Amino acid sequence: MKISEFRRAVDEEFGETHGRVLVNELVIDVLDGRTAARALDEGVPAADVWGALCKANDVPPERWHGRGREVARSRR
Repeated sequence: MKISEFRRAVDEEFGETHGRVLVNELVIDVLDGRTAARALDEGVPAADVWGALCKANDVPPERWHGRGREVARSRR
């Protein structure tokens, strides 16, 4: 997942404004107590950050690849 795909997925799942707040303000335990923005800045892969953000916000696993996108067959 590219950063641009991460941002698009955040906007689609949470909305532009709320998504930005979550990315910049929500401290996520599985990211070692970092925000999504900080984890990305420190080199954590965007797909890992997206999964952690989804899990922290109770997003159903079928939407962890972005709202309205099919889960890749190899990851089902």
